[in-house]
Amino acid sequence: MDNPRFRSGAQPAGMRPGRSPATARRRRLAVALHLACAALAAGGTAQADEGPQLELRLQAQQNVDSGRGPLAAADRLQPGLTSSVASTLVAEAEWRHTLHLRLGEQRLALGTNLLARSVHRPGGDADTQARVNELHATTDAGGWSLTAGKRVLGWDVGYGFRPNDVVQQEARRTLVSATPEGRPMLQAEHFDAESALALVWVNPQHLNSASTRTWGGQESALALRGYRRDGAVDWHFFGRLGEHTRASAGLAVAWVATDETELHASWRVMQRHDGWQFASGAGNQPVTATPWAMTSQGGANQWLLGLSWTGQQQQGVMVEAWHDGTALADHDWTVWLARNRALAASPAPATARAGNLAWQATPLDAPNLRRDNLFVRLSWQPDPWQLTLDVLLHPADRGLVTTAGLSWQGDRWKLSSSLRWLGGAAGSVVAQLPQRRQWVMTAQWAI
Repeated sequence: MDNPRFRSGAQPAGMRPGRSPATARRRRLAVALHLACAALAAGGTAQADEGPQLELRLQAQQNVDSGRGPLAAADRLQPGLTSSVASTLVAEAEWRHTLHLRLGEQRLALGTNLLARSVHRPGGDADTQARVNELHATTDAGGWSLTAGKRVLGWDVGYGFRPNDVVQQEARRTLVSATPEGRPMLQAEHFDAESALALVWVNPQHLNSASTRTWGGQESALALRGYRRDGAVDWHFFGRLGEHTRASAGLAVAWVATDETELHASWRVMQRHDGWQFASGAGNQPVTATPWAMTSQGGANQWLLGLSWTGQQQQGVMVEAWHDGTALADHDWTVWLARNRALAASPAPATARAGNLAWQATPLDAPNLRRDNLFVRLSWQPDPWQLTLDVLLHPADRGLVTTAGLSWQGDRWKLSSSLRWLGGAAGSVVAQLPQRRQWVMTAQWAI
């Protein structure tokens, strides 16, 4: 799907960067072939591998517009300005393979995850893309496991939010579960039965990039993760040194208190963070350029507290509360809502107002809309079925996101459906999102 996250489903037309060009895809494929051929040419012999795995997916998505918010107001003033899509059909093929080689006395594992995707919209041409999710080589040296390449590496203990996911920075609470695109990295890891230590240089190719500033998960950074098991308690220690966000440190713990109950918590403090910022002095009248910009800002902290309970009949309850100091403050959202109302009532030309209202959707693209969040997830898994119900609440303005899911798992087939309602109080930020409801049905076949 175009955007499975709850925070946005429509984008101002022509205001977002396009996909990677075909030449970039050919370059990635050439690199993959070069690595494989180089390993074999060096005298490598193939060992018994895990075998290729192919998964085919077909997704149908239906969106119902809310008629509220800045994008809806912009489209009323200038029809066609925003690219709201009512329905899409997506076909995907994901291929995974791990090949084990022996280069003399050295053993090497080559891991690959490739994705091909085609998106069909009513009345439009198919948008077909190819992507390398993972392409990495791993070997052992002196008790350490060494990895180089592109890899998915997620850290931390939370479900709805992960403050210490400092490498992958994966989008959470998606309607469709899918393999994210990995990050280029160099990794060294040492582990035993009770402890582990991982050192990562993520995005080394972006170090001292003179062409453009990299944000979020694209920033070049050094990251560290330590792990220690102490009986029923798992301790996790994190550190990160970003090229422009500087230092951050974090701690996470997971405790299996009883056979049914687990408690977890995560905390992170950082010197600087990346976030959306509104230009001072822009006021409530139309301007000639977007007043929103991604900037490097001051220090912040993030934390999460969670509890999960699992019953004998595979019924489960999870409750999490978290704070994200990198999200816009309550005052900023109050100013944002006031600007939306002022632009809609401004005597300026309709085209100017429409463009400025479309720009107002910019801060809706963030990991968390509000700083304080409460999340509840109910689940029941009578094999081969699974039923889920999620509720995300923003206490600051009573915004509400509710998601219901149903899935069936066979030996090779998996069928799933999810329905998401977005709303809550009329003045909440969630109520200003482009969609009121999102429905997705997926069929997966593993070969």
